[in-house]
Amino acid sequence: MASSLLNFTLPLSHHQSIPSSTLISPSNHNSSSNSINLCSLITRNICHSSPFHSRRRNCNFKKRGSCRSSLSEVPFLEPSKDELIGSLKLKLLIAVSGLNRGLAANEDDLRKAEAAAKELESTGGLVDLSTDLDKLQGRWKLIYSSAFSSRTLGGSRPGPPTGRLLPITLGQVFQRIDIFSKDFDNIVELELGAPWPFPPVEATATLAHKFEIIESCKIKITFEKTTVKTTGNLSQLPLLDIPRLPDGLRPPSNTGTGEFEVTYLDSDTRITRGDRGELRVFVIS
Repeated sequence: MASSLLNFTLPLSHHQSIPSSTLISPSNHNSSSNSINLCSLITRNICHSSPFHSRRRNCNFKKRGSCRSSLSEVPFLEPSKDELIGSLKLKLLIAVSGLNRGLAANEDDLRKAEAAAKELESTGGLVDLSTDLDKLQGRWKLIYSSAFSSRTLGGSRPGPPTGRLLPITLGQVFQRIDIFSKDFDNIVELELGAPWPFPPVEATATLAHKFEIIESCKIKITFEKTTVKTTGNLSQLPLLDIPRLPDGLRPPSNTGTGEFEVTYLDSDTRITRGDRGELRVFVIS
């Protein structure tokens, strides 16, 4: 076998070959050690000629964004802020998905949603509504409210319970904001149970407010009236307007106003935190 290796030439990249002087000679060889040397030489030459070698040899990733190599230095690109925000938005959407707007959330779900929201708020930075007011414009769909985990439609405020005690099913919830007229409407789709054999009554309640910016990221809303419109089989019924109670008839706890902070805002996602600590997540509708 040794004699067959005298003039052996291994085809390598760029017409490289292994010098015959480095191969096994019949007159002076140790079959075991020389076989190992030959294998090492072949492996080394193949690896050096591989197009992947320059990217992998002695390559150590550094935290400062570079990949150092004895042959070359390849920049290691960190994700941009937009890319990071995109991944954090997806993380938040995953955390709140399947929770039925928060009605099905348990304590562990609340913690995960809170942590994901804080990450996005921290990366996005402070919201300045004096320059970003136009981003509020539009119809926003509520996808999560930590207050709904209380199992009432009032959240952390008094409100009718959901479930079997009252046959009320909460549908979609929207906020319609008009930055020009200062209208701020909470729109709630409801299904009200009816005794057999009557079908449930479907209705949409619109809680009309006016809003004003009171700090760089804080909004104050003032309630004006509630409008109820039946839908479905009873859609032909007229609108029902429920005006705001006069100040003298309202309980002291019901001032008709509320405040909340916008803690994250872009063209399609909004996070707010209410004056009672409620976390709400909206997406543009």
